[in-house]
Amino acid sequence: MYVAATGSRPLPLPDGSPAASPARDQRRILPPSARFVDVTAQAGITFVHQSFAAGEFLFPETMGGGVAVLDYNTDGRLDLLFLNETTWPGDPAPEQAPWPALYQNDGNWRFSDVTREAGLGFSFYGMGAAVGDYDNDNDPDLYLTAVGPCRLLRNDGGVFRDVTAAAGVAGDRGDWTTSAGWFDYDVDGDLDLFVARYVRWSRQMNLDRALDPHPLSGVRGSLAPHNFDATFCKLYRNDGQGLFSDVSHTSGIETRRDDGAAPLGKALGVCFTDLNGDERPDIIVANDSVRNFAFLSRRDGTFAEEGQTLGLAYGPEGKARSGMGIDIADFRNDGTLGVAIGNFTGEMTGLFVSNKGDAQPAARAAAKLFADEAVAAGIGNQTRPFLTFGLFFFDYDLDGRQDLLTVNGHVESEIAKVGVSGESYEQPAQLFWNCAGQDSAGQDKSDFVQVTERQAGADLFRPLVGRGAAYGDLDGDGDLDVVLTGIGSRPRVLRNEQQLGHHWVRLKLVGRSSNRDAIGARVEIKSGGVWQRQTVSAAKSYLSQCELALTFGLGQQTHIDEARVIWPGGRVQAIDEMVVGEPLVIEERAER
Repeated sequence: MYVAATGSRPLPLPDGSPAASPARDQRRILPPSARFVDVTAQAGITFVHQSFAAGEFLFPETMGGGVAVLDYNTDGRLDLLFLNETTWPGDPAPEQAPWPALYQNDGNWRFSDVTREAGLGFSFYGMGAAVGDYDNDNDPDLYLTAVGPCRLLRNDGGVFRDVTAAAGVAGDRGDWTTSAGWFDYDVDGDLDLFVARYVRWSRQMNLDRALDPHPLSGVRGSLAPHNFDATFCKLYRNDGQGLFSDVSHTSGIETRRDDGAAPLGKALGVCFTDLNGDERPDIIVANDSVRNFAFLSRRDGTFAEEGQTLGLAYGPEGKARSGMGIDIADFRNDGTLGVAIGNFTGEMTGLFVSNKGDAQPAARAAAKLFADEAVAAGIGNQTRPFLTFGLFFFDYDLDGRQDLLTVNGHVESEIAKVGVSGESYEQPAQLFWNCAGQDSAGQDKSDFVQVTERQAGADLFRPLVGRGAAYGDLDGDGDLDVVLTGIGSRPRVLRNEQQLGHHWVRLKLVGRSSNRDAIGARVEIKSGGVWQRQTVSAAKSYLSQCELALTFGLGQQTHIDEARVIWPGGRVQAIDEMVVGEPLVIEERAER
């Protein structure tokens, strides 16, 4: 189970962050054998992402490629939606229209392309997807982000209708929107919409600011976010009857520079959580090249931006980094929150860890404070060489602890020619197993151990220009499968073939007075004396959407000691009967 490791004392890191201590490297627990197998071709998925890059080095051509895992036709099987880009106005039209692609899950690892019949046969410069039942009619609706106007697609019995104009959520023609997420910020029982906007960009701006070729290699690279002005994110309040109001300004999410002169944000990722125990969703935004935001709800429909106060704004060296994908989890099963944020090559993935706080459901506490513990947790030095976009926490081996997966890929197609040692355009994904911070002697060590091909197989780690990443139980066997996307390539659908004999419970929550998707509800279960906590969330990773059902691994435990749901707003509902090894539907009980 354990192997000895040798090595000299680690040197301090270039950015001033602390290196791992020698004690942490002396003995390592090995991750279990749990293989991921590429079944993309077997599943009949032929979609190929297209960027239509034609030598102009246009910034958006490096950034797209979202994926969503959803049950669009409510048949109990998870389907897959892939976003696509298109040609720029005035460029020659391609022979085949570059649509997004919706694949219906037919069971037994076979998928059918139903894009046209589902109403998605249109071209636009797509970025990402957010899935949520905003009209509470029991089927999932879509919000698709883009360079240019976004699209809201209402699901009418498995066929999507474009209702963007009537709803008022298209944004401006010149917008560049990235990630988006549904959440009920005012806890009124319907889903509101947060939209991350990146930078003020146009093709002409890009051409006017084009970079000169590299003096040694002759390679001309793409522009970076600092070449463009910042912009504001958007918050749309759901007013019912298919209508939304833009409350971005009045809600306080329009963050300006310290001098108040201009917008500050360059947002690529967003997630929601309750940071202070007041049973209202707060918002964390991963920004590229400027500080991250943390919007704390004031419980009156407005937010206060407190990222610097909470310790989420900057990396350990006190500088802004290139924030992209984001997720949050109670990865230590003790009420401690970990916020993971993907960053650029040389910056390492951030892991902002909170003070433990009070994990009880009725707690009312001060907001948690965070510090970046990526190096000490075992993911800092390992992720430093890679450029990370999509990432998420999930329990891939069902041992009861949240693991971490990152998908990586450079933004410069010819980076290998520039002479930067070891950098490549296509990069392998990384999987980190949560080893619970214990070595063989019970001494403190890293929270995570990097998984290798020996444990997970080669398919997961084949290099790609990684962007989107999502998970879901695609075959209904209780463990979580993975979908990765890349620029200009076929997606990668990876079947989880772990056979560790670990037990599990899967829960789908259905709101009644709460929003029907139960987004924002928290489930807490106790098994073997350990509490696990997960929140139903429609926003995580980069440009992507994971399934809404919650999977709790139990390891060798076969019994649930206690379980409860804390619905949006704070009402607690005990789960009286939990069946291990079967998916369960938990409906919100009517208030007495």
